[in-house]
Amino acid sequence: MALTKLQIKPGINRDVTAYSNEGGWVDGDKIRFRLGFPEKIGGWEKFSEATYQGSARALKNWIALDGSDYLGLGTHLKYYIEEGGAFFDITPIRATTTNGIVFAATNGSKVITATDSSHGASEGDFVTIAGAASLGGVVTAAVLNAEHQITSVPTANTFTFEVSAAANGSDSGNSGSGSDAVYQISVGLDTEIGGTGWGAGAWARGTWGSGADLTTVGALRLWSHDNFGEDLLINPRNGAVYYWQKTEGLTARAIEISTIGNSTNAPSLVTQIMVSDSDRHVIAFGCDAIGGGGVQDPLLIRFSNQESLTDWTPTASNTAGDLRIGSGSKFIRAIQTKREIVIWTDNSLHSMRFIGPPFTFGITPVASHITIAGPNAVVAVEDIILWMGKNSFYIYDGRVKQIPCTVKEEVFFDINKNQLDKIFAGVNSEFGEVIWFYPSNSNSKANGGDGQNDKYVIYNYNEQLWYYGNLKRSAWIDRGLRDFPIATADGLVYNHEKGYDDDGSALNANIESSQIDFGEGDRFSFISRLIPDITFNGSTVNNPSVNITIEGRNFPGGDYLQADTSAVTRTAISTSTVPFEQWTNKADIRVRGRSFNISLASTDLGVRWRLGSTRIDARPDGRR
Repeated sequence: MALTKLQIKPGINRDVTAYSNEGGWVDGDKIRFRLGFPEKIGGWEKFSEATYQGSARALKNWIALDGSDYLGLGTHLKYYIEEGGAFFDITPIRATTTNGIVFAATNGSKVITATDSSHGASEGDFVTIAGAASLGGVVTAAVLNAEHQITSVPTANTFTFEVSAAANGSDSGNSGSGSDAVYQISVGLDTEIGGTGWGAGAWARGTWGSGADLTTVGALRLWSHDNFGEDLLINPRNGAVYYWQKTEGLTARAIEISTIGNSTNAPSLVTQIMVSDSDRHVIAFGCDAIGGGGVQDPLLIRFSNQESLTDWTPTASNTAGDLRIGSGSKFIRAIQTKREIVIWTDNSLHSMRFIGPPFTFGITPVASHITIAGPNAVVAVEDIILWMGKNSFYIYDGRVKQIPCTVKEEVFFDINKNQLDKIFAGVNSEFGEVIWFYPSNSNSKANGGDGQNDKYVIYNYNEQLWYYGNLKRSAWIDRGLRDFPIATADGLVYNHEKGYDDDGSALNANIESSQIDFGEGDRFSFISRLIPDITFNGSTVNNPSVNITIEGRNFPGGDYLQADTSAVTRTAISTSTVPFEQWTNKADIRVRGRSFNISLASTDLGVRWRLGSTRIDARPDGRR
């Protein structure tokens, strides 16, 4: 029998049955497609042993005028600037108490009770103590004078925290006269808290007009940030806008812009902050109005005077002002391209452009009945914008279009719809990919998981292909100022597309085809030989290997009855004496069935592989 070349369509398709997807790929993990062929993705390494606190959901890289390379990183607990592998806490300060806080300890307990009148702190907040004296025993001044996370708030005048040493019977004092306390802005949520009421439950649940137990929905802590020159503006969602000045150094905290000496009418409640690239206005989306009494308007947009952080009062001689989005009930996200600012509400899309005095900016509707899954579910690739909606993927290039997706059901049936704000989109421009990290239902806290992002889906916009897999990442930015894409997970920052391993451990990768018939699948066939076509170029070990498995079955809905696996190993590296890379010539296998599939898997360190046009030796083998 002549050899048969396996020509399998690129991309993964899960939106049809495996049998109807004959000649395609049906599943995979840690793979991508390049020039139509599957290959293992690049690996990652953490670039520092330093860690941060909280779940990172915002990243920004920039270079200061003196060449300093900074990475801004916002978590649900703090905001950091990373430089040289070290993290510097610039989280803004909410309040300071001077000479007014005292402490009490209980023998045998690590819990310290602090008394500070009207402290305004909440459980989980951070406070830094200074000027405290020893309580008389093991709870020394050094133990007290540190940063602590508040563990409980019994009253408006007291809170507790834990120290490293359990108090003994001598710890009975109150640290002498009053001590100092510096309170950071309140921490945010790491998990969205659902509520009840209109739009929160199933349609028609309960009787018309019946009362509902309304509860406050807790939103995830997200940050927006942007550069004002070499300095940085940061904004915790629905909070104030803060300013970090480079010349103050990495030990300085960000300060609220309303506290800067010449500030006038700066917004205090903001959903997102942005600095417009071409005209240098600071823009606040979903904010409070001038004289609005601190009430947030979810559709209001305000902008400062050009080239000013602090002048927010519109006059005839400046360009400060405001405008209001004309549809939707709340602002969700704005993203900037070279030509415009694109704005999403909960059900519409708008374009905002600089038009100059007297109006400064104009806004026009682009599309209605358009959703976005979450504030971080969108990316811009040059002047093209791609995003995940609540049930589809979209692209905007002047017009809004749905992106045909071959893994749509796989993603949207699996996604945890209670945690959509955790979705994070990023670009891997080297390979023409947009990647969305998302939390799955199987990883929800209700199912025993941690509720964090554990899966990804990729759209290759160069080849218009889809593929997906499993990977825990909370935030991502593309390479640019740094040599590698950067992603975060579990308090660490990783350089991606570096090597082919999982930070020193083997990176497992696999791909599986749909069923393949010979003829119309009415006869049995027997496969006796496999001629692999694969390259291990780039592998860091001399003899990398990948397992290729052929499985056979009789019916589309039946079990695979026979399977045979063969290891394909590089036998020689292309050198001056060996002109071409060489690997296993053939594999003798024995598989019989009406239809077959092929799968590849690698589980060793230092392995990179890319599949080509593999051939098999198959012959008819009767009807029974």
